[in-house]
Amino acid sequence: MPKCSSKYILALVMGSLLLSCNAIRVNYDYDAQTDFSAYTTYNYFSDIQTGLSGLDEKRLIRALDSTLQSKGYHLTEEPDFFINILSEEYRTAPNSAVGVGIGGTGRNVGGGVSIGLPISNSGLQRMIQFDFVDAQRDALFWQAISESGYRDNASPSVREALLKNLVKKVLSKFPPKSK
Repeated sequence: MPKCSSKYILALVMGSLLLSCNAIRVNYDYDAQTDFSAYTTYNYFSDIQTGLSGLDEKRLIRALDSTLQSKGYHLTEEPDFFINILSEEYRTAPNSAVGVGIGGTGRNVGGGVSIGLPISNSGLQRMIQFDFVDAQRDALFWQAISESGYRDNASPSVREALLKNLVKKVLSKFPPKSK
């Protein structure tokens, strides 16, 4: 069995923990009149402004290319559709709550107040929007918007794993199943 460095094993364990803790939510929309079988080639808009760091943009595009090519799509200079990517980081409000309750049984009446105090700072989230645009008609035909947790101080290997997982989930419903 080959020897693995402890840093590599630690990165894998941390990546697995982050992947299991960071739920990825994806909302999909598409033009129901679209014949998805007509699309076999793709490329990216030449003026794409993803809003990601240069390194994260490269990681995301590598993951997209790998996943799309495994589905039978080909990257070409004159594609059937173009991909545009937009992203935004935002903070969520801390989870806290205040509750007031009154209750009782028989003659006993009681009341209580509970207050939830934030244990940690608000969470950093990332929204990434994927637009697939028909090259001939210049019309949006499929869109996915993902939201997931994000750590700006994560290691490169953890970032790569998170982006691969995100792309896998986003493209799991592309093309949509015909009804």
